[in-house]
Formats: sequence, C-alpha cells, structure tokens
Amino acid sequence: MSQLQREIDGIHAREIPLADPYEPKDPAGLLRVVFLMPFGHAYSLMCNGPMALRDLINRSPEIPAVAERAIQYDCLVRDGNQLTTPGGEPYRSIESAQPVAQADVIGISVINSGDLHSVLRLLDLAGIPRRTADRVPGVHPLVVGGNSGLADPEPLADYLDVVAIGEAERSLPELLRIVHAHREKPASRTSLHEEIARVPGLYVPSMYECDFLPGGGVSDIRPARLTVPARVHAQYLTVGCLHPAHFCYPVTDGTAAGLYPVLGCRHTCGFCNLGIPPFRQAPLDLLKDYVDRLEAHNVRKIIISAPTFTQYKYRAELLDHIRAYADRAADQGEKVTTIIGSIRADEISADYLQAVTELGDFGHLYTELNLTQARGIITIAPEWAAPDLVALYGKTQPRERVNKAIDLCRQSEHVNTVMLYFIIGAPGERPEDRLAIADYALDVRQRLGHPDGAVIVKLHQFMPKPGTLSQRLRMADPDDVQGYGDEVAARLRELVGDEEYAQHYRVEQFGASRMHLEVVCSRGDRRIGHVLEDLYDAGTDLRTITKDELVTAMRKRGLAYDRHLRHMDDIVLPWHVVNHINGEAEQQFATALTERETRP
Repeated sequence: MSQLQREIDGIHAREIPLADPYEPKDPAGLLRVVFLMPFGHAYSLMCNGPMALRDLINRSPEIPAVAERAIQYDCLVRDGNQLTTPGGEPYRSIESAQPVAQADVIGISVINSGDLHSVLRLLDLAGIPRRTADRVPGVHPLVVGGNSGLADPEPLADYLDVVAIGEAERSLPELLRIVHAHREKPASRTSLHEEIARVPGLYVPSMYECDFLPGGGVSDIRPARLTVPARVHAQYLTVGCLHPAHFCYPVTDGTAAGLYPVLGCRHTCGFCNLGIPPFRQAPLDLLKDYVDRLEAHNVRKIIISAPTFTQYKYRAELLDHIRAYADRAADQGEKVTTIIGSIRADEISADYLQAVTELGDFGHLYTELNLTQARGIITIAPEWAAPDLVALYGKTQPRERVNKAIDLCRQSEHVNTVMLYFIIGAPGERPEDRLAIADYALDVRQRLGHPDGAVIVKLHQFMPKPGTLSQRLRMADPDDVQGYGDEVAARLRELVGDEEYAQHYRVEQFGASRMHLEVVCSRGDRRIGHVLEDLYDAGTDLRTITKDELVTAMRKRGLAYDRHLRHMDDIVLPWHVVNHINGEAEQQFATALTERETRP
C-alpha cells in the first residue's frame, strides 16, 4: 500500500459526517468536481467555503455533479516551491482513486492575496496546465477560483477560467449545469466561457480585454463580446437560500468542529471588507442542533468562526447551550473547549462575559499563543491608538469603549490575557501615533489589574482592500513597516522594563515577505501573475522573498514595484469589472486622511 493510500485511509477512519445524511449519487454521466485545498486535513475541514459547496453539490440531485476534495497531504514531498507525491503516483482526491487531473471542474479557494502562488503549486501537483490558454476544453478541467484572496482577481486572470464573486451557492451549480450541457451537446455558436460569463456572480477573465499602463495598472478593461456584462456583481444570498453546511462545518476529524453564527458585519469601516456582505444570522435551532451532534460524537473543541459573534442576536442562548454540554462533559471527567474569533469591544457586556466564562475552558483566539497561566483570552481590535484615526477610518470603538470592556474583564476575574490588534503604516498616521500603541498596551494591562495578566500586541500593516473605501490609498513599504513595529516594541520595553516585558507582553507582526507579495497581488493587473510564475519557476522561495527579488522579477515584465504602493488615482482600477465603490466617497475619505497627516 502506498504512503498516499495509507494517509487517505487514515482520513476516512477518523472523519465523522455532521450534516444530515443523503443518498449518494451514481457518478455515471455526472461531472466530477474536485476542490483543491492548500492545507493539511484538520485545517481543510475549517475551509467552510469549499466544504459547504461540496456538501451542497453531493446532496442536491438536480446538480449534475459529484464533489470531492484533495488536500496538502502530509506525505507530499516538497522540492523548492513544488510539491510531489511520494513515488510519483497520481495526486488524487480523498474520495476517489482517479487522478485529480481527470476531474471536469477544479475549485480553488484563496483566502489571502499574498498566497496566490499556491494556485500554481496546486495545479502543478495535479498535473493540470497552469494557464487557461493551455487548457483544452473537454480534455483539461475548468479551473474556478474564489474567496477573499481574489478580491482583485486580475493577477490570476490568465490562470483561472472563472472566479466566483461573493457566495457561490447559486452561481456554481449554474456553472455546473452549463458545463454538463456542453459536455453532452457542445454549443455551435457560443463558447463555454462566454456562456458562463453571463451567469450573475461569475467573472470569466478571458472574456475581457485590457489596455495596460507602463509600470502597472490598466487604462481600460472591457468585454470581448457584446453578450458579456461590463460588470460582475457579487452574489450574497438570504439565510433561507443558504443550506446548513454554510453555517456549520459538515465534517469533523473527531477533535474539533465549528459554526458560523453570523455572516458579514453590522458596521462598515473604511479599511475592512467584513461589512461588504449583508449582515445575516444563522437560525438558533440550527446551531443548537449542531452542538447536540458534537456532543453525540464526543467532539470536545467548538470553534465559533465569527469575528462579529457579539452581534449575534441569540449569542446568550447559544452559549448557554454550549455550557450545558460542557457541564455534562465535566461530570464525565471530560473538558469542552470553546474558541471564539475576535470580538468588538463596544459589544462586550457583563452578561456576555459571564456566559463565556461559565463555559469553563475558553479562549478568543485559535492561533498558538505560547503563554503560560492563561485563564482566558479576549481579542480586541482598537486598530489605532489615536482617537481621531479611529474615527476617520470609521471604526466604532473609541478608547472609552475599550476601557469599559477591559473594566468588565477585570471584574470577571476570568480573563487575564488581552490580545490587541493594531494597524500601522496607514495614511493619516504620524510617528507619534504608532508609538502611542505601546502606551495603550501598558494602560490595558494596568487596567486589567491581574498580577499574571498579559497583553499581546498584534501589528498588521495597512493593506488597502479592493471593494472598500480605502482601496485606492497608498501603502507603506513593508520593510519600513517592520521597522515601525520594532519601534513600538522598543517603546513598550522602555516603558515597562526588560523583565516585565518578557513576562507580560509580546509584540508580533507578519513578516515583510508576505506583505511584499500582498502589495502587488492585492492591486496588480494580469501581468503580476506572470511575475509570480517566473519566481515560482526560478525556485525563489516565495515564503521568504525579499523586496529586491520581487523588484527584479517585476522589472523583467515591465512593472514597477513602487507604482503599486502609490495612491491609485487611475480612472480605471485593475479590478474594474468587480468594482462598485463610489468614487466621490473614496476621494472624500482620502482627502480627510491627507489633511490629518499634514496637520501641525
């Protein structure tokens, strides 16, 4: 038995379906869809986009397809940027012995724009030609991408046949019907790509033509056919149109499972895309039933995957239900852990903290903390230490609300660790604003009042996101931002002393390599994909790439790195086809930040 087969057998042995059972389809005559995920097994189960779509396809008789998964198996061999299977056997899915390359449709979810190069690695691993132009319809799979990493889909426009914008529960089934119909009886006048381009929410890059500007960007992007829409609107569905797997992980490995009580956010901040989808809430009975299923299968870790969980109308009832499960498990000598995404300080209440702390073992984070004596963790995102910057960017968490939240944490006596998220390097920011983050962290720990209390400062570089009011704003050089972070850490160490800093504080930020890639991938045009391919083929380690390496590779393609840092005053943005932000509002926002930055 091969290593790959042994690993897949192990996956089958430990997986537990959590969704309602359904009658398996006979795959004969149906399309084969394979979702590729660049993660190991445990984390792949948390990728609720592809996992929910897989569940939808397989349980819906009217969708002419069966869906499978292929992941980054532990046994895969890394050679530079590439992954290969041990012994050179075909890369296959968890569900089928057939090679992934023989699928009819491939789905790839990209969470972060700095990880676009993972698409090249996955296609190579599967043995599928990377570029749309090199794939033959009917011979090679149709490659469909989606998720927030493709908010600007243009860098991968020559590599993805289709990009799903927004939620794909309607657009993907329609795509599959079109592909199935073409396979049974190819249309004589309309190409497959042209027909797919007419489906709301589906962007087909090959159906659009671009006029490129020197150094980066476009002067125009337009449909190549009269039947192709000039703009593609993101699709967001009502709760009644979303099936249960959209809100609850449909499969567990027996150790952890999760749920999404809310989608979107009630607030719209200028730098954040959480508020772009309409705010929706999962039915309470659906979530309570899911918790009961976790208890029935002895799943002891519950992940509430929602950064806006405090906005959930029925959070108290849900937490009570989880607590009752935790109490019953405790009576059996077992411990249930509940992990909650970051929460808004202005939405913390005494009742909420009481409900959370009664869960027993809880946390508000699911990354490695490396802390000792942590009773409970609350994650709060003030974003800026300067009150007027908080207001300018539309964040509704002024200092007094954060202070109130910390006071509540102190009174609860169950929270001794606070993680603070701050943005640095943003337009409007001055050096003293960054250094004030250190004073902010010191004040939070003192206000928390616990002798063993800890504060973790997570620094994020300001990164304008397509589809938000900040999308045109300039960026700081990530190498400079790393220096800014070092200054914040040095200031905090100076304030509290080396010993106290080592025991009670930590300052973290993402590495510059990832940020350099995000700079160009989050707002680049189609030529950026070719730069990524050049670097990938040259064996450059994209996890540790330097600015000089990226600048050199871009120059060979006629692109300028610094052009991607600037304020984008171009009339047409590279993501023009999917852009729906009001230009006047963007300009007003940028003007207010410039005035603040230059104010004495």
